[in-house]
Formats: sequence, C-alpha cells, structure tokens
Amino acid sequence: MQKIIDKAAVLIEALPFIKAFRGKKIVIKFGGSIMDNENAMKAILQDIVFMKYVGWLPVVIHGGGKAITQAMSRRGTKPQFINGLRVTDQETMEIVENILAHKINSQIVNLLNMLDGDAVGISGLDDDLIRVDKIVSDDSGQPIDLGFVGQVRYIDAGILNRLVNSGKIPVIAPLGRGDDGLTYNINADLVAGEIASSIGARKLVYLTDMPGILQTPGDNQSIISTLNRKQAEKLIASGIIDGGMIPKVNSCLEALKFGLNKGHIIDGRIKHSLLLEIFTKKGIGTEILKDGSERIR
Repeated sequence: MQKIIDKAAVLIEALPFIKAFRGKKIVIKFGGSIMDNENAMKAILQDIVFMKYVGWLPVVIHGGGKAITQAMSRRGTKPQFINGLRVTDQETMEIVENILAHKINSQIVNLLNMLDGDAVGISGLDDDLIRVDKIVSDDSGQPIDLGFVGQVRYIDAGILNRLVNSGKIPVIAPLGRGDDGLTYNINADLVAGEIASSIGARKLVYLTDMPGILQTPGDNQSIISTLNRKQAEKLIASGIIDGGMIPKVNSCLEALKFGLNKGHIIDGRIKHSLLLEIFTKKGIGTEILKDGSERIR
C-alpha cells in the first residue's frame, strides 16, 4: 500500500508544474552519447510524449556531432573545432546534411511516433525555416573561417507554431540556408536558443553527457544547482564553463532576454532525467535564471 501512496505523492508533487506550464512551449535539445543508445533516447522521448499529453507543447532540436565525427573518421577526415564550433568544408557539409536531416531526424521521429507522439521531422532548409549568415568572425571580432558554418539570422516561427498548434511535435535538424542558396551547418545549441526565443518558449532544456555545470571541472559532485546571468558570465570568463558548454549557456542567456522563464542543463543519460528536472522541486541539473530569485522550476 505504501508504494501506491508514494506514487500518488509523486503525481501531486508534479501537479503545480503541470498547471504552471500547461499550454506553454518547451524547447528540448539533445545529442551526444544519448544518440548512440536507443534505450536512453527512448526514455527521453517517453518523457517528451508525457509532457505533450499533460498539456505542454514540446519542440525538439537534435544534434549529431558524434555520428558526424564517426562518419568523417570513416572517410579518413579529422574533425576540427574552433570555439566549440565544427569547421565544415564542402565534404563535411555533405556528411552533416545526410546525418542530421536524414538519418538522425528520421530515427527520432519514428521513435516518437511509435510512442504516439505524432511527431514531424523538419530541417532548417524546409520552407526556409532557418535563414543564416556565414560566420566570418569570432566573438572578439577577429576574422575566422569555419567554412559552411552559419549563425541564425531569422527563424520562421509561424511554421513551427502552426505545427505545434496542430498537435504535432516538431523535430528539427540544425541546418540553415544562406542568401547564396547554400546549406550551412549551425551549432544545435545555438539553434535551440534562437528557436526558444522566436516561438516564445517558456523553458529551454539541454540534455547533455554531463550532470550539469560543475564548479570543479571533472568533479561530478560539484553540480551548480542554480545560476543567474552574472554568475554564468563570470564562470565563462574564468574558464570553469568551457568548450561545448559555452554555446549552451550563451544561448540560454540570450533566450532569457526574450521571455524564456528558465534554462536547464541536465544529464540525459539518467533515465527520465527530463521529468525529474522539470516536474520535481529539487531537480537534478543546473537551472539558469534571469536573476537570483526563486521561481517555480
């Protein structure tokens, strides 16, 4: 009997969070080793379908960096990264498009639909969903050549809103088109933030291979539970937040300027981590706020 009562208590704990965000959009980005483990990915997708059926409006953005690197390795090409962004020549761009827009996107959509998620796959190329400018300089303004790598200039939010409002779960591959008509690779973390801003999402969640943001790099017990903008910026400047975590945090901070309630960075390898973070008071990863105030998770 106690086990049954405990299950009811879990549902009651989740009720305020269900009520607070019913009818609101939540953007979820995942990639990394999650993509290699179908069981882990299925657990995440079950969480996403659960969210849909309790009234949330999920939008999914996926990466595929590891699969792209593996495909490059099979061709004898060594990947290069600058400031966490993949250098993408023409040959690499062909691999990127095939992996993201076809292989991975279809896999996620098929799994979601097996769970009655009613998902639809789309890339930033479809109907010019994402328009980009080629990246030609780094954050300090110094010239940089990443090849076919773009930064988001415009997202047609109307396309995504129509899909969401019709009951679909959009699954988006992070590709975009430039004014030259060419295809560009876009960092999926940055795309997630831009999409969250453009569609008025209330939450943005990054599912990663890390427990969250760590105060002491390498120490998984040193998770920082809550950060505000100033604290996050200091951690980036000090090098505690580095590498691929930088685009995630920066995109969260940017999206917080445009109505986002909160950003979350959590370990997607933990079964049902999405539900544990969103529907419990304590959560399991790092949340990023506009300021230091306490809010409903």
